[in-house]
Amino acid sequence: MTGSARRTARSRQKPSTTDADEARPLNNSKPNLKLRKDRGNARNFTSITSLVGGLAIFSSLIVLYFIYSNFTKPLGRDRRPRVVTPFPAPKLMDLPQFQGEHKESLYWGTYRPHVYLGIRSRTPSSLIAGLMWIGIKEGNFFMRHVCQDADELSTYGWTHHNGRDYGRQLLVDQHLALETSFLKSKLDGSGYGGDWAVRLDVQSKRIGPDEGIWGSAHLFFYVGDEDGKAINLNSDVLDIHHSSLLAFGSRVDVGDWQLHLDSMDDLEVHYAGFETPYFHNLSDLVQANLADQVRRLGRLELPDTHSHSSNVLVFQISGRVPFRADVAFVSGTNGEIPRVKDRVSSLTGESLSNQLIEKKNEFDNKFERCFNVNAKIDSDAILVGKAAIGNLLGGIGYFYGQSKIYLPRQSDLNGDNYVPYWPAELYTAVPSRSFFPRGFLWDEGFHQLLIWRWDIHICLDILGHWLDLMNIDGWIPREQILGAEALSKVPEEFVLQHPTNGNPPTLFLVLHDLLSSMRKNSFAVNSDNEISLFLERACVRLDAWFKWFNTTQSGKIANSYFWHGRDNTTIRELNPKALSSGLDDYPRASHPNEDERHLDLRCWMLLAADCMHSIAERLKNRELGKAYGLTAKLLADFDILNQMHFNEAYGAYFDFGNHTEKVRLSWQVKVTGNYATKELVREVEEMPVLSLVPHVGYVSLFPFMGRIIPPESWILEKQLDLIANRSILWTDFGIRSLSKTSSLYMKRNTEHDPPYWRGPIWMNMNYMILSALHHYSQVDGPYKAKARVIYDDLRSNLIRNVVNNYHHTGYLWEQYDQKTGKGKGARPFTGWTSLVLLIMAEAYSDSWGIANL
Repeated sequence: MTGSARRTARSRQKPSTTDADEARPLNNSKPNLKLRKDRGNARNFTSITSLVGGLAIFSSLIVLYFIYSNFTKPLGRDRRPRVVTPFPAPKLMDLPQFQGEHKESLYWGTYRPHVYLGIRSRTPSSLIAGLMWIGIKEGNFFMRHVCQDADELSTYGWTHHNGRDYGRQLLVDQHLALETSFLKSKLDGSGYGGDWAVRLDVQSKRIGPDEGIWGSAHLFFYVGDEDGKAINLNSDVLDIHHSSLLAFGSRVDVGDWQLHLDSMDDLEVHYAGFETPYFHNLSDLVQANLADQVRRLGRLELPDTHSHSSNVLVFQISGRVPFRADVAFVSGTNGEIPRVKDRVSSLTGESLSNQLIEKKNEFDNKFERCFNVNAKIDSDAILVGKAAIGNLLGGIGYFYGQSKIYLPRQSDLNGDNYVPYWPAELYTAVPSRSFFPRGFLWDEGFHQLLIWRWDIHICLDILGHWLDLMNIDGWIPREQILGAEALSKVPEEFVLQHPTNGNPPTLFLVLHDLLSSMRKNSFAVNSDNEISLFLERACVRLDAWFKWFNTTQSGKIANSYFWHGRDNTTIRELNPKALSSGLDDYPRASHPNEDERHLDLRCWMLLAADCMHSIAERLKNRELGKAYGLTAKLLADFDILNQMHFNEAYGAYFDFGNHTEKVRLSWQVKVTGNYATKELVREVEEMPVLSLVPHVGYVSLFPFMGRIIPPESWILEKQLDLIANRSILWTDFGIRSLSKTSSLYMKRNTEHDPPYWRGPIWMNMNYMILSALHHYSQVDGPYKAKARVIYDDLRSNLIRNVVNNYHHTGYLWEQYDQKTGKGKGARPFTGWTSLVLLIMAEAYSDSWGIANL
């Protein structure tokens, strides 16, 4: 790996002067490059700057060597390496606004997004509940539990979810339609977090010769205690019309509790108890139990057995389709029995029906208030917009565990190449319930662009959890794999997190949005105050985060940056991936080294500096604000940007690095003993040279997306031409990720890696492109009208394609094919693809980049 040396976030001091007029930028030396053209250049480079730059590089090498040599140096008696030492500042989640009523209101939820229906509380060891069912395909039975593409459900996802106390989900498995509804309630006598109910509504979509198979359905609702505490079974559980009580128990958090089942239909109930510390393989236990019953007795039913130490109880609910069943969880049941019965009654039957209707209406009304789309799109698109926000909110999960952090040295680690992070919790949205049901740092910034508009309190809660994961150096692991359930979904090679590697700091996107809205007085007084208190406590962590990037990801010349972590020794990759950039296989310099300058990271640093400037100004920290203001202006300097990254012949912005276009993958025969195998190996046919990397695509558009380009500049017209050119980036379905003219367009990166960011259409980048087009269509300039035409066409194309795909396939997708518009990759992908709702609403940030400088 290149660029593995690192510096602590605290190795850079704040400006020492007390005179604000003498405050320095956080990176105050400028690059000593020759201009390609005489476009306002002479003032940027002097011999003094060269000297300062040289001294900075020399001092950086000394500091980097010191940090590397002490990388695993233990701190204090606990012998923890520095990399797994928490950031020494008060935690965001200890703020009063996240305690009390707020914390209790979010205690229970559908916080297990990796299963089709999973409920837990926001506590490390929780009482959990969930649903399984038996699906049938080609005459064979399959257990459904964990979301996976192999199940081939026609559709599944939340059509409505408010993130707090209500959700409605539709799942279609072959010809079985299952609707699950979730409702929370807090009544007198309820324990901490209140009560909740789940409605299971089963319908058949098939009538015909297979009615004997499809005429009945088997659901399995379970409850388990992660603490391993035994759960008690009601002795009359087999007769729900005599007693609705299924199980009961007691916990410190919620007190005594009961689980009830209510239905007006003729249902058959069976059960099984298990004693297990693991829940990620629970469906395997149930399936093995059923298989044994079928072998021995010829019956597809649980054996009605349990032990007094069973910490999981599974209830099989079988009946002729259609049928409906209500499951009610009530806490604090050590009170009067009549009041408990009243609470159960309020969570089942007609009372539950009325509450679900009321909650659905509330969701619909809030949807229109938040996004105001009724006059902008048709009913088909509105349905997709509701599914987008509903799935994003319904996919929010709670995780607890320890990340595994890669260490380059193995001393005192018993031969392991990793060290565990401290035990931590994370409340976060997830990109995809099937493929990526865990937290991803750069995805989360895009998720929150939607969530803050829906519920600012949930948004701040999620941001606080992420920032509390910061270590003493200002680093946050980019992928959060916390707990056994999350770990079970991740291939081993992707588990370790590398502390030298970053991820786009997109949390600044949503913070920038919030600051902009505060300036417009868009929030109620209470919310405005809570955001201010949040920013006040978060400032020191955000400052450390910026400085971590500014030191560990900096390039050879001042104000340049490159993503660390690319493999410079690979013989398998056509173009070594930059996974930390989030753009994975997007073409970079063919030969990674420390001469690289990555355009996208430079623009992310501008966003972060500009956001920190706004935060410091709001907090009246004049010194910090001055420093970040100067840093942002330096990074936004149009002349320096052009000198570093602009190619006039192409009219495009590019990365810079050690590059050749003469690289290919070729089949070679490898002989091992008596066996010969063929493998794809990288061949370099020409020596690389330091140059701009001539690949037009999303990275090229970052200065445009950041609105660094002045509206009167001829360079803006060039960007508009690149976007609108069908032979380069334009398609009828959105802007493709890489130009058709690129030598790596739709090329595989290895034998087993198909093109990912080398052509397909991605919604997060299209949203930012649209946001910039909207900006340039509003400001005065010679290209205003041209930007408006492109904006209107692109917005229509994106909405039409996503809506058509959803109605045709039942899903929002990870990416879309640039030739056909068909959904590709993970499904459902209701992370940043949900940004289509903001595109429908025309809700864009007017402060991405340098709008306030």
